[in-house]
Amino acid sequence: MSLAYPISTHAEEGLGAPTPDSLGLDGAPAASEPDDSQGIVATVNDKIISKYDLDQRVRLVMVTSGIPNSPEMVSRIQRQVLRSLIDERLELQEAVRLELKVEEKEIDQQLAQIAARANMTPKEIEDYLKENGVSRDTLVSQLYADIAWNKVIEQQFAPLVSVGADEVDEALKQLEAQADQPRYQLSEIVLTYDNPEQEAEAMSGAQRLVEQMRQGAPFASVARQFSQSASSANGGDIGWEHASQMPSDVAPIVEQMNIGAISDPIKTLNGVYIVQLRNKQTGLGADPLQDRWTLAHVLLPLAPDAPQTMVSRRVGEAQKLMAEFKSCDALSDQVKEFVGAAAQPPRAVVFGQLDQRLRDALSGAKPGTILKPIRSQQGIEMIAVCGYQADTGGAPTRDQLENNIFGQRLDMMARRHLRDLRRDAVVDIR
Repeated sequence: MSLAYPISTHAEEGLGAPTPDSLGLDGAPAASEPDDSQGIVATVNDKIISKYDLDQRVRLVMVTSGIPNSPEMVSRIQRQVLRSLIDERLELQEAVRLELKVEEKEIDQQLAQIAARANMTPKEIEDYLKENGVSRDTLVSQLYADIAWNKVIEQQFAPLVSVGADEVDEALKQLEAQADQPRYQLSEIVLTYDNPEQEAEAMSGAQRLVEQMRQGAPFASVARQFSQSASSANGGDIGWEHASQMPSDVAPIVEQMNIGAISDPIKTLNGVYIVQLRNKQTGLGADPLQDRWTLAHVLLPLAPDAPQTMVSRRVGEAQKLMAEFKSCDALSDQVKEFVGAAAQPPRAVVFGQLDQRLRDALSGAKPGTILKPIRSQQGIEMIAVCGYQADTGGAPTRDQLENNIFGQRLDMMARRHLRDLRRDAVVDIR
């Protein structure tokens, strides 16, 4: 599971999007100031980031990235997390300056997308966070900042970006010329910096992330929480690239990597890169990570501390469900005989965007079957496989190439604008 700003004061477990007032960004004092036990860790243009903000964000990062929640790791990533919070404060302040608003339905849509990636419901995600000591408002506020910043970039810079037909033609010619050259399926994490001090911080932070991912933290989850590239929204996935399409410092390293490997931090002119080589091929063949699966989620609810007799009963119900499973269409009726059980409607997902554990479970699975049950914090969970469509490969279309070029240019302008906001800001780290 992966999630993508915390509010500046203690907040109740309320619903809906925060407001500029609740974020303390409207030019007036925040709704309530932190007490002494809460403390202030930084101010950004006179707006505070409290110790509560930082603690909650660190906890959210730990819960959603797969990084172990130990005192040592908390100490090691706090500064990196604080820098992210400072950047988000600047982004939010820019959105307020431009009078851009985020609607509650936009927050709900983002939360639904997060839930779909994790094959959970939004309610299950909220429960999961609460069980791990993370306020719902911490996640909601992070989503708020992400949406607000995207609106800033779309309003201020998207109209300035144009991609000519000749540029698309040139990109197509280049692909054709490189058809017999190896291409690499990559994911990236990008940490940017503005000065030598931040450069050293970015390099050390990247090394810590590499260590954690090599020890098992999912690359996609870490990318969503830490990467400062537009690809972070997709878990760092940048798809297939030839060496000529990569930064000059990155390409030689990728060419020497084994499939599945994660690089050491790579310093470039644009920042520090970490790349994962997910696959490699020559030509434009099919990409299994782009296969589409249609899945339905079943939950037999069970309290984490349920007695063994209740657990055994639920396990028996799960086994009965597997034995009598007929089809996804009949699933919602089939679970009605089990008290409290629920089946979500089938939904299509891209294989490469699924959690690694679910990918492993789907290997060799066929439509019309149901995967083995697993015990979770919510109860006994099962996944029914309703459909499958293999990727057919092929060259990208003109529209896809145009969108890629447009996205790269917009991402570059967004990074420059954030750098300018940092340069002009008054930031005091306590």
